[in-house]
Amino acid sequence: MALSASDLQPVLFVVTSNAVKGATGLPTGFNLAEVTHPLEKLQAAGIRVEFASIQGGAAPLDGLEDMKDPVIAHYWADAGFRHAIGHTLRLADVEPSRYSAIFFAGGHGTMWDFPDSAAVHKAIREIDAAGGIVSAVCHGPAALVNARRSDGTLLVAGKRLAAFTNDEEEEVQSTQVMPFLLESTLKERGAMHQHAANWADNVVVDGRLITGQNPQSAARLGEALRDALLA
Repeated sequence: MALSASDLQPVLFVVTSNAVKGATGLPTGFNLAEVTHPLEKLQAAGIRVEFASIQGGAAPLDGLEDMKDPVIAHYWADAGFRHAIGHTLRLADVEPSRYSAIFFAGGHGTMWDFPDSAAVHKAIREIDAAGGIVSAVCHGPAALVNARRSDGTLLVAGKRLAAFTNDEEEEVQSTQVMPFLLESTLKERGAMHQHAANWADNVVVDGRLITGQNPQSAARLGEALRDALLA
């Protein structure tokens, strides 16, 4: 029997707290499209969303994106949304059992504070163990590279997934800036990385793991997450 949105616990959206690209000093943060497009799909279905970041408080934005995008423009003009991303929960203070799913948005900032965060590892492990959904888009899968299940095995080992590709990283001239290459590292962890052409909409669903390749995949990832939650 399909669930209704009112039966569901909220989805936890996690964004980066890292505002600088390593030693370069260049600004970074979370990608607004990768938050707003999935958010729109979930909220339209009546699914509640809460926001957390690694440090809590105001989350840094990785540049203000094109306001010609109606979804971005809508949320940027929404006082409730602006308050939520300006007052995120601190992930370490969150109780993972409160959530039906966790979603990691991208933006280059994630590459520095997601992979080794004990709070990230705990949230993924406990939500996965409870039968919840783990999802991420673009650089958000940086949260998955060191994540383990409750039995100690790597979460991504043997799993099909999508993430920002090495080719896309090269195209945006960030190969030498990143602390590691996300596609390569996920493969080293045993993931079956499924890439599409640069900037193509590419979402991969493998059981309770839902991932997308880039900002162009964010809306469809939201749809896949919505459908999985309501199945």
